[in-house]
Amino acid sequence: MFENLSEKLQRVFKNLRGEGKLTAANMEEALKEIRVALLEADVHFRVVKQFIAAVREKAMGEEVLTALSPSQQVVKIVRDELIKILGSHQARLRFANEPPTVMFLVGLQGSGKTTTTGKLARWLARNGHSPLMVSADVYRPAARQQLSILARDLKLPIWEGDPQAGDPLELARQARREAVQTGRDVLLVDTAGRLHIDDALMEELGQLKQALQPTEILFVADAMTGQDAVKSAEEFHRRLGITGVILTKMDGDARGGAALSIRTITGQPLKFLGVGEKLDALEPFHPDRMASRILGMGDVLSLIEKVEEAIDRKQAEKMQEKILENEFTLEDFRDQLRQLRKIGPLESLLRMMPEIGPLKGMKDVEVDEKEITRVVAIIDSMTPEERRNHMIINGSRRRRIARGSGTTVQQVNQLLKQYVQAKKMMKTFTGGFLGKRLAKKMGKMNLPALPGGLR
Repeated sequence: MFENLSEKLQRVFKNLRGEGKLTAANMEEALKEIRVALLEADVHFRVVKQFIAAVREKAMGEEVLTALSPSQQVVKIVRDELIKILGSHQARLRFANEPPTVMFLVGLQGSGKTTTTGKLARWLARNGHSPLMVSADVYRPAARQQLSILARDLKLPIWEGDPQAGDPLELARQARREAVQTGRDVLLVDTAGRLHIDDALMEELGQLKQALQPTEILFVADAMTGQDAVKSAEEFHRRLGITGVILTKMDGDARGGAALSIRTITGQPLKFLGVGEKLDALEPFHPDRMASRILGMGDVLSLIEKVEEAIDRKQAEKMQEKILENEFTLEDFRDQLRQLRKIGPLESLLRMMPEIGPLKGMKDVEVDEKEITRVVAIIDSMTPEERRNHMIINGSRRRRIARGSGTTVQQVNQLLKQYVQAKKMMKTFTGGFLGKRLAKKMGKMNLPALPGGLR
């Protein structure tokens, strides 16, 4: 996400650093390039105008122009203004004083409301809540069945009611009664959508709002539709009064105009981002972290949170001890790859790295997920003894492993070579007093030990 904008802004800052001294003239040229970059990223023109005016006012001050590192000051000003546009601080979900808290998910048809309902239910369950889902979409074919399948996959409850029921208001009321009786503290209502905003849709949503008094009305929009998403959000807010926005398909949006515009235009905060198809691909929105990612500074905090959520602490500590004692086996190698997969797609993790030093360009690295599957298949085709002691794997064993994993002997050889190199690197990294102290400290941070001694 934001790849195009991020690349262009970093080019602007690089040019400023090359100037040696910041002047009103080269600052004005930089502002012109930033303006074009934002407009090309499909940011709303009103937001661009406001942003450029704020940056110009602060960047043209005497303190910045005469500073020792003026270009760094400009980067800081741009970051601060980006944070303001994105919302200044994280907007958390609000909950009713008396449960159940009712949350509506509203939006146009095709925006991803139903899948987002499932994702949000999972997120709530993982964060100490007990959600109940209900689909109030009685118009779209199989809409209610779709949410039922998601609930089954998530192993979370759903109120299905009468399959033939045609009254969304009655379905929602029944679901609320069920939530009260079963002690569920959140009711998620997946509402109907249309291909466009019309009076019938708004009237139905208005009746649901009046009857259930939702604490949150979350507008779900497809980020890839850009300014159309912003216009729809503005209209929904005008006619219904939304309390927050969830942008879906952010992983496929290289421009990011909707995310940068929606807070200013609607006055309502971005609360979550959908960053993939899987049910765990929903992230709380942090304006400061997103501004850092746009400017190539990475998002290490979100990366650490993802790791801590996915990695078992005891298992990580046990693995750390094995590395320290140089007892890292092929079995451990395989288990580390599996742990990595739990965190999410490796390419999305690399994009969270800061664009500095040896990490520069990491976001552009393409990770072949099939290669990881192949490696795991090869190790699974070995006997427990072979996984524990790779030295016994001779030519006949290699041929057997290749046949069992559907690979070639050359690929088996390549894996064993990579494993030996990784083990040597780990031994070098953890050798001596300093290495052991550093490894232990990193183990306490609850981070997984990656193949090759990398973190």
